Amino acid sequence: MSILEADLPAAPAQDAIQRVRDLLAAKPDGLIEAIAREAGVSTRTALEQLPAEQRLFVAAERFEAVWQDLATWGEVLFLMHTPDVVLECVGTLPVGSFGHGYYNIHGDSPIGGHIKAENCKAVYIVDRASGQGRRACSVQFFNGTGDVMFKVFVRRDASRALLPDQLEHFEALKTKFV
Repeated sequence: MSILEADLPAAPAQDAIQRVRDLLAAKPDGLIEAIAREAGVSTRTALEQLPAEQRLFVAAERFEAVWQDLATWGEVLFLMHTPDVVLECVGTLPVGSFGHGYYNIHGDSPIGGHIKAENCKAVYIVDRASGQGRRACSVQFFNGTGDVMFKVFVRRDASRALLPDQLEHFEALKTKFV
């Protein structure tokens, strides 16, 4: 069994995968977490049903390299989405370091704490339409059960357009991890 296979949750039934595809076809800009819940699959499984041009897989071993790149973007939108809470925080991502079993992030930012990076089993660079029909660009970190640990989004300006400098960083990130 390859490392990648060991990192994947158990394969869902083919009818669940087809259900995800049907839901995405009916609402291509639908919230992936909601589609996953409705189809009875993990968020990662639902995300993997998006067209390939909307998602780019990055191996979990690249966690720190991806994080360090994100730390150069300026103020980003850091988002955690659980069944009970969607928590959004704007701030810079501090460069972290490993210690005591965590990737520790501290700095002059409201975003700080300790990430169990070893639980990260996949990172995806996601570029698709949001529920409002606008382009949404994010980097999403997934755990071993296929749940999102957290997401980092390219921010928007006052007119809701993606910030050009962050969009440039986002596009460059896609080429670094191909």
